[in-house]
Amino acid sequence: MNDVRPGRLKVYLGAAPGVGKTYRMLDEGRRRASRGADVVVGFVECHGRPRTEAMLDGLEVVPRAHCDYRGGKFQEMDLAAVLARRPQVAIVDEFAHSNVPGGHNSKRWQDVEELLAAGVDVITAVNIQHLASLNDVVEKITRVPQGETVPDEVVRRAQQIELVDMEPEGLRRRMAHGNIYAPEKVDAALANYFRPGNLTALRQLALLWVADQVDEALQMYRTEHGIGRVWETRERVVVALTGGLEGDTLIRRAARIADRSAGGDLLAVHVTRSDGLAVGSSHASLARQRRLVEDLGGSYHSVVGDDVGTALVEFARAEHATQLVLGTSRRGRIERFLGGCGTGETVVGMSGDIDVHMVTHERAGRGMLLPSRRRTLSLVRRVAGPVAGLVLPVLLTVLLDRARGTFNLTSEALLFLLTVVGVACIGGVASAVIASVTASLLLNYWFIPPIGAFTLDNADALVALGVFAIVAATVAGVVDRSLRLSRRSARATAEAETMSSLAGTIVRGGATIPALLERTRETFGMESADLVHHEQTPDEEGVTVVPAGPGAFLVLRGRTLPSSGRRVLAAFAAHVGSAVERTRLAEAAAEIEPVKAADRMRTALLRAVGHDLRTPLAAGWAAVTSLRSRDVEFSDEDRDELLATADESLAKLNRLVENLLDLSRLQAGVLTLDLRATTLEEVLPAALADIPDVEVRDLEEIPAVMADPPLLERVIANLVGNAARHSPPGGQVALTASAHAGRVEVRVVDRGPGLPQTGRERIFEPFQRLGDTDNTTGLGLGLALSKGLTEAMDGTLVPEDTPGGGLTMVLSLPFAERTVYSR
Repeated sequence: MNDVRPGRLKVYLGAAPGVGKTYRMLDEGRRRASRGADVVVGFVECHGRPRTEAMLDGLEVVPRAHCDYRGGKFQEMDLAAVLARRPQVAIVDEFAHSNVPGGHNSKRWQDVEELLAAGVDVITAVNIQHLASLNDVVEKITRVPQGETVPDEVVRRAQQIELVDMEPEGLRRRMAHGNIYAPEKVDAALANYFRPGNLTALRQLALLWVADQVDEALQMYRTEHGIGRVWETRERVVVALTGGLEGDTLIRRAARIADRSAGGDLLAVHVTRSDGLAVGSSHASLARQRRLVEDLGGSYHSVVGDDVGTALVEFARAEHATQLVLGTSRRGRIERFLGGCGTGETVVGMSGDIDVHMVTHERAGRGMLLPSRRRTLSLVRRVAGPVAGLVLPVLLTVLLDRARGTFNLTSEALLFLLTVVGVACIGGVASAVIASVTASLLLNYWFIPPIGAFTLDNADALVALGVFAIVAATVAGVVDRSLRLSRRSARATAEAETMSSLAGTIVRGGATIPALLERTRETFGMESADLVHHEQTPDEEGVTVVPAGPGAFLVLRGRTLPSSGRRVLAAFAAHVGSAVERTRLAEAAAEIEPVKAADRMRTALLRAVGHDLRTPLAAGWAAVTSLRSRDVEFSDEDRDELLATADESLAKLNRLVENLLDLSRLQAGVLTLDLRATTLEEVLPAALADIPDVEVRDLEEIPAVMADPPLLERVIANLVGNAARHSPPGGQVALTASAHAGRVEVRVVDRGPGLPQTGRERIFEPFQRLGDTDNTTGLGLGLALSKGLTEAMDGTLVPEDTPGGGLTMVLSLPFAERTVYSR
C-alpha cells in the first residue's frame, strides 16, 4: 500500500443547494467514462430531481450499506465495497455528511481520504455553508444552523476546486419550477433560506473563498519557482504614510485605486527609521490614519528600515504589491537641491514592475514639519565634512590672496572662522578640527607676517590666531553636541512612536501572543519571531534572543539587530511576557469558572427550593395528616377533596423534582436520548392534555422530525404552558408548524406582554421568572430545560416578537430523513 500513488481529489463547491453540483459531478463522471476511465458512483443523493437521476444512466452504482440506529433505518456509502471494487474514479456526494454512529468513520470526508490513500481519484461536492471557517457566518446570514462541517484544510488539499455558480434570481426560478425541492416546500424555502439577500451573500462568500485559494496556490507556485517579479493577478495597493497631514489624502486615493478592481487589497505602511529620526511624523495623525485605513477595509503595518525608500520597496515586494502610492516631497526647492535624491526618487528607481503613484497634496513643497534628515550625520555628510575641511580653507585662501590689501588680518581671521563653522555644520566636530588646523596653518603662512613662513613675531597676531582656534573648536563642539542631542531626541521620539503603536494594538484587542509575535517580526524587519522555553533557546548566528518573562524567551531570526534597537525589543518582549501571563491567568480563571457557576446554581437552587418545593410538600402533607386524624369525621366529599389536594401537590412536586434531575443530567452531559422519526401528531395530544384552549393549525403534510418523543413532548408542554401563563385572560395560545431547508419549525405564539430586548439573554437561564409577578409559577426551569433538551436533539429554540404584541417561541428540529446522521 505504501507504493500506491495517492488519488487526486476534485471538489465542486457551491454557494447553496440546487446550483447543480451533483449534476456537474455526474456529467464529469460520464465524460471520463466515455474516455475509457473506470468510474463508479460511490454515493450520490439526487433528492428526487429527474434531470439529476437521468445522469446516472450508464454509470456503475455501488450498492449502499443499510444501517440501523435507534429504531431508524439509514443508507450510507459502502466504503468497504468501493475499496474492494478499486475503480480509477469514484463519485462521492455530500462531502461534509456525518455517518451513522458505529461505522468505520464518523465523517464522509474521512471515507474519501481512505479512498484517496488507496489510489482512487475522487470527485465530490460541498456547499460553502459546510466549511468550518464559514459555518457561523452562514448561520448569522440565513439564521439556519448547519450541523455538518468539513475542515477547510481538507478541502484546500484538493488538486482541483471548481466553483458551481448561479445568479440568485436564476436559482430562485429553478426553485419555483420545482427543480430543487418538492412543490409543498417551495414557498417556505423562497421566503426563508432562499431569499435574494441570503443567496447574494452566500455567493460572495463562495467567490471570495475560492479567490483566496487561487491566490494561495499562485503564491506557492511563485515561491517554488523562485519568481520575484510582480504578477498583476490581484491588485494590492501599498500606501506610504509619514504621519504628516497629507496622509488622509493618500489613503483615500489609494483606496479608490484598490476599489477599481474587485477584491483589491489596501495596505498602509509607516517606516520608522532605524536611526530614530521620524520625519514629519505625528503620533496623533498616525493613529487617526490607522483608523481611517481600517474603516476603509485595509490593514496598517509599521516597519523599521535604515532607508525609508528601500524599506518601502522591500515591504511592497514582500506583500506582492502591484501599486505603491506616495505623496510628493514636502521639501522646498532649495532643500531638494541641497539634499539630493529624496524618498520618492529612490522608490521610483527601485520599484521595477511595481507601479508608483506620486500624489500631490496641500503640504507639497511647503517644507518639513520636523527637522530634515540632513541635520544628522548621514554617510554623505561623513564623507563631505573632512573634504570640506581641507578644500574650503584652501579656496578661501586663494580668494583672499587675489583680494590682498582689501581686508585686514582681523577680517581675514573672521572669514576663516566662518568657514570652520560651516564645515562643523556639515561634518561635525571631527571635520571642524580638520578645517581649524588647515585654516590656522593657511592663515599663519599667507596672511600673518612674515608672509610665506610659519612664524609668529607679532603678539597681536598670536592672540588673534589663538582666539580663532578656541572659537573654532568651541563652535564645532557646540554644533556637534546639538546634532547628537537631536539624534537622541529623534531616537526617543521614534521609540515612543513604536511603543505607542504597540499599545494601540493591545488596546484594540490584538494582544494575543501570535499577534504580538507577528507585530514584533514586522516592526524589526525579521524573518521570524518565536516564543520558546529556556531549554530551547538557540545559539545561532543572526539570532537575537531577549527574555520574555520567567522561563520564556523571544527569539528573532533574520538581520543582526543593532544595540540601539534592543531597548525597544525588550519592551516588546515584556508585552509578550505579559500576554503569556494573561493567558495563564485566563486558563486558571476558566478552570475556576465551572466551580463558580456550580456555586451560583446551588445558591439559586436553595433560594428557589425554599418556597417552590415546600409549598406543594406542605399542602400534600397537610392533606395526608388530616386524613389520618382520628379526631375529625370527614364526609366522602371532604375526603375526596383532601385526596385530590394530596395527589395534585405530589404530582407538582414530582414534576419539579424531574425538572431538577433532568437539568442536572443535561449539565453533566449524561442525559440518554432515544432519537427516532417522530411526528407532531404523535406527541401533541399528551403535550397539550393539561392546557385547554390551544389553537393548533398548519400541521398538514409536516414531515417527521428526528427526536426523542417523551423529551419533545415535555419541551412542547413547557412552551405551551409558559405561553398560557403569560397570555391575557381569555387569550388563546396558538401552535403552528412549517417545513423548509431540511428542518421543521414549531411556533408557540402568545399575546401576552412579551419581553424587552434587554432581558432576553436571561430567558433561558435556570431559576429566572422573567415577567412573573409571583412565586407560585414554579422554579423557573421550564425554558432552561426546554432549550437544553432541544439542543440535545440537534435543535434550536429562539424567542421572537409576535406581530401585534406578545412572544413567539420558535422550536426548530431536523427532518427525520435529513438528520445529523444522513444530511
